[in-house]
Amino acid sequence: MPRAKAILQNEFPYSITARCINREWFNLPMIVVWEIFCGELTKVCEKHNLLIHSFVLMSNHFHLIASTPESNISECMQRFMHASSLKLTKQGNRINGTFAGRHYKTILHEYNYYLNAYKYIYQNPIRAGLCKNAEDYEFSTLNSLVGQSEARVPLVRDAEYCSNPIGILRWLNERPQELKVEAVRYALKRQYFKPKKQNNKNKAILGANDLL
Repeated sequence: MPRAKAILQNEFPYSITARCINREWFNLPMIVVWEIFCGELTKVCEKHNLLIHSFVLMSNHFHLIASTPESNISECMQRFMHASSLKLTKQGNRINGTFAGRHYKTILHEYNYYLNAYKYIYQNPIRAGLCKNAEDYEFSTLNSLVGQSEARVPLVRDAEYCSNPIGILRWLNERPQELKVEAVRYALKRQYFKPKKQNNKNKAILGANDLL
């Protein structure tokens, strides 16, 4: 089945993810991979006006939330992934390319959908057992947002975080019910964020007004 054509818009943020071929990882230290990704993201921000809300690098995939004032998400991601893949393949002495096909993106068309994706992404390292608190994970823009490391990409400082950083951090580290986590995971596989419904009930597990 062919993939749906990308929806180009400038009103809402996208949640974007891409995974390595066969879920493998690169023949490179994580810090090197992080530097490559951050460097290429910065170039895309400068050249194509990509606005980054959050970015988290995991062992064989990445998560990104970004906005495109110029409605050019496909151009931005093609530039970012192509340039990153070339560098990672060359430096890691790989024969094949880096990514398992194209990236996947979801439009976060409600503010709470954005917040749920934001928390889900920043909690990925916690769920993987890599850290206790989300801000302590080294390969995440949250680490620099709280001042624990140098900022490696130009990051949009959302008004809600700036107005209440302590409250936002506390919320980001609260452990949600697994059922709600699964609802967000399901929603992020759709073109538009669409939470999973309860079995035998016509009601979303996580509605537009609900938070993780």
